[in-house]
Amino acid sequence: MSDNSIRNKPFHQAMTEAISQEMERDDSVLCLGEDVGPIGGVFQSTAGLHARFGEERVMDTPISETGIMGVALGAAAEGLRPIAELMFVDFMGVCFGQIMNEIAKVHYMSGGAVKLPMVITASTGGGFSDAAQHSQTLHGLFAHVPGLKVVAPSNPHDAKGLMTTAIRDNNPVVYLFHKALMGLPVMGYVDAEIDNHVPQEQYAIPFGQARTVREGTDITIIGLSQTVAKAVVAGHKLAEMGISAEILDPRTLVPFDTEALLESVGKTGRLMIVDEDYLNFGMTGEITALIAERLDRVALKAPVRRLGIPGVSIPFTRPLELAAIPQADDIVNAAVELMKTHLR
Repeated sequence: MSDNSIRNKPFHQAMTEAISQEMERDDSVLCLGEDVGPIGGVFQSTAGLHARFGEERVMDTPISETGIMGVALGAAAEGLRPIAELMFVDFMGVCFGQIMNEIAKVHYMSGGAVKLPMVITASTGGGFSDAAQHSQTLHGLFAHVPGLKVVAPSNPHDAKGLMTTAIRDNNPVVYLFHKALMGLPVMGYVDAEIDNHVPQEQYAIPFGQARTVREGTDITIIGLSQTVAKAVVAGHKLAEMGISAEILDPRTLVPFDTEALLESVGKTGRLMIVDEDYLNFGMTGEITALIAERLDRVALKAPVRRLGIPGVSIPFTRPLELAAIPQADDIVNAAVELMKTHLR
C-alpha cells in the first residue's frame, strides 16, 4: 500500500489543496473575499494560498458583499475563473439580487454567449451559539434558483473532488461548507466515520452522483453536509436495535441524483430526510415530492419522514439551538417511530 493510499487530510486542507492545484494548473483561477489573503480565511478555507500565489491572485477585499460579487461576475464574464468567498452564507442576503438576477441568469439572458465560470463559497451551519444571523444553512435557497449549481460536501475526500469540479465548471457554482466539518479544533466535530482519505493527485467528482455511505435494508436516510455524519452515528445506534439503515449522501443538490434516491427507497420502502436547512419549502420537501411523483416505481411501506429546522430563527442559547437543529438522537427516535408506522 502506497503512502498516497492512506493519506488523510482535514476538510479545510482538502478544500484548499483543490484550489491550490487548480490555480497551479490554470492561471485564470483566482480567489477574492474578506480575509482570504494572509489570514487564510476565518475557517482556513484559503490557508497558504496568498503566500504561494501572491496578492494579485488571492485578494483581500473590503467588507462589501456586493463589491465581491460584482468583481467576481465581471471577472468570470471576461474569461477568468474567480472563487468568491463570503465567509458566512447568511451574508449572501446582502448581494442576493446579484446572485439571483445576474449571476444565475447571464448565460440564459445572453443566449448562451456569456459563460460565468465562477465559484461562490461560504460557511454554513449552527451549533456554536453564533445566533440567527450567522448560523443558517440555506442551500435550498440557492437550489431554488435556475442557473446555479449547488454543492455541499460531507467529508474531506468529497470536499477536494467537488471543489475541483466546481472550479472547472463553466457555470456558477455555490459551494457550501459546514463549520463543524472543517476539521478546526475550535469548531468541534461530529464523531463519525467520514472519508478523510484525500489522494494527493488531482481528481474531480462529477456533479449529480450521490454516494451510498452505508448499506441498509430497512430504511433510507438522506442527509447533506453535516447531517450525513449525524446519520452515520444514528445508523450505528439503530443497528444495535436491529434496524438496518441505508445512508445516502446526494453531495450536490443541483444537479440531484434522483435515480440513486429511487434505487435506495425502492429497496428499503422507507425514507427519512434530515437537513439543517429550514423545513419550509426546502430540500426535505423537494425530495419528498420526487418520491411522491414516482410512486409507480417505488412502493412505500410508510409515510416519508422529514427532520429539519422548524419555521423559527436559529436561537442563540445553546439548549434551544440544539433543540432546533436535528441531532443524531433525533434521527434514531424518528427512525424507530417510522419503523412502527405503516401506510393504510
